[in-house]
Amino acid sequence: MPATEVRPMPASSLARVMIDGPAGKVETDINDPGDPCRGIALIAHPHPVHGGTKDNKVVTTLAKTFFALRYVAARPNFRGVGGSVGAHDEGRGETDDLVAVAEYLTDRFRGLPLVLAGFSFGAFVQTRVAQRVRPARVVLVGPAVSRFRAEPVPAGTLVIHGEDDDVVPLPEVLDWARPQNLQVVVVPDGEHFFHGKLGVLAQIVAQHCRD
Repeated sequence: MPATEVRPMPASSLARVMIDGPAGKVETDINDPGDPCRGIALIAHPHPVHGGTKDNKVVTTLAKTFFALRYVAARPNFRGVGGSVGAHDEGRGETDDLVAVAEYLTDRFRGLPLVLAGFSFGAFVQTRVAQRVRPARVVLVGPAVSRFRAEPVPAGTLVIHGEDDDVVPLPEVLDWARPQNLQVVVVPDGEHFFHGKLGVLAQIVAQHCRD
């Protein structure tokens, strides 16, 4: 199967676990491709106040792409969403929760490199998580860097943004990326939710993360 092909992950690969976080349990879906396994991808979803969940189509596209590359794909719900305990905390508590999930995953799948990935608000949160864990890679899609105080990220971070994003305008992302010398991959005619561009998104991520 081509690494860039986005297909449903087999139901047999899915485990839904409740991970201990600072505010209580964090509901997390984990799809494990089995051996051989390339790494762990921890994927964060968009803003929960605006309906973001682990089942967002960009998040599931990222999960399917990483799974096809033989990464363990983990999708937690932020606090207050689905079965996750707690209430929205504007990124502070969400950062703590993702750090707890990252620690669980790296302990359970010991020795595998960790990739942090996120979409929109989730990408913003992952800039904060990257300050506290040691990711092998960071992948940020439509990062909400102008709506929240995003942190600097490691060199080599992949930033993907839509040319026509009207939620987080491309010039604002370039202004954030420029002082860090980060490459921004622009999807022509892409908007914030990548309608009609999910295949392009999957291809970009696969090309970056297959090595």
